[in-house]
Amino acid sequence: MIRVLIADDHELIREGLKKVLVKEAELILAGEAADAAGLFTKLRYTRCDVLILDINLPDRNGMDVLKELRSRYPDIKVLILSMYPEEQYAGRMIRSGASGYFTKGNASEDLLKAIKKVYRGERYVSPAFAEKLAIDFLCHPDKEPHAGLSDREYQVLLLLGMGKSVHDIAVQLHLSVNTIHTYRRRIFGKTDLHTNADIMRYVMDHNLRT
Repeated sequence: MIRVLIADDHELIREGLKKVLVKEAELILAGEAADAAGLFTKLRYTRCDVLILDINLPDRNGMDVLKELRSRYPDIKVLILSMYPEEQYAGRMIRSGASGYFTKGNASEDLLKAIKKVYRGERYVSPAFAEKLAIDFLCHPDKEPHAGLSDREYQVLLLLGMGKSVHDIAVQLHLSVNTIHTYRRRIFGKTDLHTNADIMRYVMDHNLRT
């Protein structure tokens, strides 16, 4: 049996995922959590093979949660569940230790395939995104400027690219305004962009925007 734990703050999403899991005899629901604190509490006494982790939990960011999971529970396979397209986060999340990336709204049959695949120790992204990665590698071997950003800097880049203010980003990432300003300065230095408008154009030109 594959023991699956769900961490997502939306009850409707969790209920939908549970309905998918019960369709498959070899999967069993090990538990669920609505935030990062609840997740780590649950993991203290719950055995889990595959964790379905929402990239946006209300109390902590998914990237931070993933890093702690890899440190404390390295044997758990983490399948990221996200509303954001794969182009934005899939590569980074997998490089950070996730076993796969699944976009909300995809077919339930694909989710079952993803769970089984990561349980076997393989990586999961959609076939279309895997093909895009292969094409990009062959046709564009040189890294884009945003590839040199840290995970946090990349997050801030995307949020600025969506038109969010520094204050709003600070609230969303649970960081201070000064910290976000620091990340923005680093982004400017690493990408040769100079204004928020430059960032918005860059994000749009590189298809990083939702």
